[in-house]
Formats: sequence, C-alpha cells, structure tokens
Amino acid sequence: MGVLEYIANFCTITTSTNNKKKSMQTVEIKVKMDCDGCERRVKNSVKHMKGVKSVEVIRKQSKVIVNGYVDPNRVLKRIKSTGKRAEFWPYVPYNVVYYPHAPQAYDKRAPAGMVKNVPQAFLGPNATEEKFAQLFSDDNPSACSIM
Repeated sequence: MGVLEYIANFCTITTSTNNKKKSMQTVEIKVKMDCDGCERRVKNSVKHMKGVKSVEVIRKQSKVIVNGYVDPNRVLKRIKSTGKRAEFWPYVPYNVVYYPHAPQAYDKRAPAGMVKNVPQAFLGPNATEEKFAQLFSDDNPSACSIM
C-alpha cells in the first residue's frame, strides 16, 4: 500500500489556497465622539464586521476597543468611513515609559496616567543605566558581579 499512496501523491492536483487564520487581537482606536449618536454610529459600524467578538466604546477617553479575529487596518478604515477622525491608540501607561518627560511624549489631551508612545521616551538598547542595574542582583543583595 505504501507504493500506491506514493504514486497517488503525484497524480493528485492540489491547489494552495491562502487559508491563513487571523489571530485573536485587541485593536484600540482613538475616535473623537461628542454625543450618543456618534458613539452608536461607530459601535454599529464595527460590530457587524466579520470576526468581531466584542466592541467597547469609552466616550470619555475617546477610545474604541475591538476584540476579535480582525485586521486592525480594516477596523480603522471602517471607523473612518463613518466620517469620524480616527487613529490607532497613540498612548501608553506612564509607568511603562522610562523617560515620560521626553520631548513629544507629554500630551495635555492624553488620559490620566498616559503619555504618547514615542521612541524618545523608551530606553535605548545601549543605555548605561540598564547595564549598571544588571550588575547587582535584587534576589541576593550581598552577591555582586563586580567582586
């Protein structure tokens, strides 16, 4: 039977279809919403997309959170089709950033505890502070790699 299966593999025609399954994602988008009608319009436009599991709208922060098997660019495009100005969520928590007061990181319109996600605010790969911090162990304070 092994020989017949081997020959059958050469005889069958296989068509490769692009069956890539999208992974579960959380897409956060900043959308300026003023009233209940704006909120409802944005929510309804996204919730009927294929693959969307949940939609959460936080009007006070001007934020839309979409969970599901979706493409982030398609979600952004769908929200923009409602006539609203939209962009991907540009903020990160204040405690994640190493230099929160770096140029262009502070935004007065950012929600409380958030700063803009800019490269200047993060620690570079060759930073000396990080190198010195790795010399000492927090687990055993008497152990030092310098000695």
